[in-house]
Amino acid sequence: MREGAFVFLRATFYRWMEVWADRCPSLDEAPRVLGVGDLHLENFGTWRDDAGRLIWGVNDVDEACRLPYTLDIVRLATSALLAIREGHLATTGRSACDAILDGYSSSIDRGGRPFVIQEKHAWLRDAALARSVNPERYWSKLRSFPPATGDLPAKKLRAQLPDPKAPCTIIRRVAGLGSLGRQRFVALAEDAHGLPVAREAKALLPSAASWARGEKHPKIHVEDLLRDAVRVRDPSFVVSGRWMIRRLAPDCARIELGDLPAARDELKLLRAMGWEAANMHLGSKRRKIAKHLALQELRWLEHAAEEMATATTEDFRAWVARR
Repeated sequence: MREGAFVFLRATFYRWMEVWADRCPSLDEAPRVLGVGDLHLENFGTWRDDAGRLIWGVNDVDEACRLPYTLDIVRLATSALLAIREGHLATTGRSACDAILDGYSSSIDRGGRPFVIQEKHAWLRDAALARSVNPERYWSKLRSFPPATGDLPAKKLRAQLPDPKAPCTIIRRVAGLGSLGRQRFVALAEDAHGLPVAREAKALLPSAASWARGEKHPKIHVEDLLRDAVRVRDPSFVVSGRWMIRRLAPDCARIELGDLPAARDELKLLRAMGWEAANMHLGSKRRKIAKHLALQELRWLEHAAEEMATATTEDFRAWVARR
């Protein structure tokens, strides 16, 4: 978190929920949808569908919750502004906000469309696959985590492996920022060809939005969001009891800004992110969203993102000063 306000934003969705309504009161009154909540530039990645095709989209829905649709867009735009200020992106804040909003509005107008990058969107496929992940290094790193002990979701993990009866090792994995404290267990095994396979179980908890609102009986909306979104399903993603289980592999992972190629069309990528944000919202209230969008003032997203970037930076500096 000390790296900068961009990383701080990723790690502190709970704090965002505390200040959002005060900083953007009019946008907090926008139509409610099932949304991602913890949306930012590095919450996008790839997975394989049931036909083995490569899909790109929102990678993490741990914080799925009911929220004003504006919150997801502003948070995405805020992460872009912070990334620009810290040298991760070369575009301007205004151009970034315009690209995100254009993608979102276009997706809402057209009813959305998922990104099947195996066969289309070659520019996005090249960007997604540019991450320098050496398969041998990837599997070696996974195997370096210590064996897990205690109360493990072993049966649930085994059930999702290609061969549930195959010998496997269960490790405890540490990853993420906002979800750093959540339990993660990974079952490592081999398929019929002797190639490594892995399934991760991550603890399922109510969104931090429920905590910020003081909800006494919070619901978990992960399955609802994925069911209703315009999305190509990840067949390896399963919710079982209090666990989210998914496949881990070098080509199925979150994409960090540092993974992207030096030569890239940043505005095209930001537009795709805005489009995908709308894909996640299209399970409900499409007409209300379109109507509300049409009533917003010029540059509303830029102004709101600037406000939330200021709030995040102030929090980051105060946090660093106390360490």
